Amino acid sequence: MYTNLYIKNNHSIDNIVVGQINNWVKGKETIPEYRIISKYIKEDDSLSSVTSLLQKDNRYKEIRDRCNDHTHYNFYHNLLDNDNEIYLKDKIEKLDVLLKDLNNIFVQHFAYIFTINEHYLMSSDYSDYMDVGMTPPDDCQYWVAPSIQEIFNKEIKLLRPDIAEVMKSETAMKLE
Repeated sequence: MYTNLYIKNNHSIDNIVVGQINNWVKGKETIPEYRIISKYIKEDDSLSSVTSLLQKDNRYKEIRDRCNDHTHYNFYHNLLDNDNEIYLKDKIEKLDVLLKDLNNIFVQHFAYIFTINEHYLMSSDYSDYMDVGMTPPDDCQYWVAPSIQEIFNKEIKLLRPDIAEVMKSETAMKLE
């Protein structure tokens, strides 16, 4: 999300190759630390509608805390959670929490990427028509790929209808 947003905000005819990202890709520079990346994304005006909905409760802070605890084994039970040889009576509940966390992270990434670069999720119909020498239907450049529409319907609309509505209202793409 960060690299896409940074390129979008800093790419221009005078700045074809965005130095910070190019240097990161080439291993000459590190990407900023999480705190800086998070602030950059949260403060970007083009993402403000999605960001405000993502921050309306503390779910992402809780997810970050849980991930941090597991990454660093901050508690002994985090170590045990990752050992398949040990029977833990609350394993299913913990896996359910992980599934919810992953779903929320997916929604966040999907919404941000769609907002930053909506064309990443477009269908190939426009170029397919052009490739075979046919005139594309009106507005088909705004159609989303069928798989994206399916994900939008089955995941985003169900998990976060508020974010789905913002995505539909703030894009030229034809989400149903």
